[in-house]
Amino acid sequence: MTPAILLSFDVEEFDMPLDYQFNINRFTQMDIGKKGLDQLMPLLNGEDYPSTLFTTAHFANHFPDTIKALSHHHEIASHTFYHSYYTTDHLLQSKLQLEQIIEKPVVGLRMPRMRQIPIRDIKNAGYAYDASIHPTWLPGKYNNLNFPRTSYVDHGITRIPASVSPHFRIPLFWLSFKNFPYSLYLKLALQTLRQDGYISIYSHPWEFTDIRHFGLPSFTCRGCQGPLLDKLNQLLLDLKKEAVFMTMNQFIQTSAQD
Repeated sequence: MTPAILLSFDVEEFDMPLDYQFNINRFTQMDIGKKGLDQLMPLLNGEDYPSTLFTTAHFANHFPDTIKALSHHHEIASHTFYHSYYTTDHLLQSKLQLEQIIEKPVVGLRMPRMRQIPIRDIKNAGYAYDASIHPTWLPGKYNNLNFPRTSYVDHGITRIPASVSPHFRIPLFWLSFKNFPYSLYLKLALQTLRQDGYISIYSHPWEFTDIRHFGLPSFTCRGCQGPLLDKLNQLLLDLKKEAVFMTMNQFIQTSAQD
């Protein structure tokens, strides 16, 4: 199988300040989410980096034309209906709403905050894959060291964990990318890519706009004024030398053919 880079973004309303008891209204949540997405448009509008955009139906309802346009070059997958509120019914409701907007099937799911839900609920809603597992230990958040580190099939659903390093399961998610020195992050990313044959990394559009004034810890805002976007563009150029960018659905289809 051709080595693959699975780049994804959680396209959502910016509700993270609520986790830190900072009051942010729904209008501002949506506005910041869209501003961040606009910052990524030069990258997303090209054809070099096909990505998977895990999108809340709530966000897509506010910006349907944008989401439909992005679906021409990228995969739109579900991030459930709302980012801060969830019921099991939202699995199917978000899928159907996104499909109505983009006029294409929606086959993938990532739960907000990597929340774990019964696999049968995911299957019953009609998804083919789930990208909601982060197989590492984050103090105060979760301990998923018991999960497989690479993709596997569970009750007929392909599960694609966020990538962690082969040794010590060092996470390669958004917080690592913005806080690790670039040389260290790239070294771990390449090590993972060469060991596993693919790498799955993700960020959020709102990270790429100015979020310093919403009561967040500095480690969540580092680089938001511009350096982070430059860092991302450099990472994608460096990874492209080693592997091919593809959506998660493309990855599953390619893996099935091998």
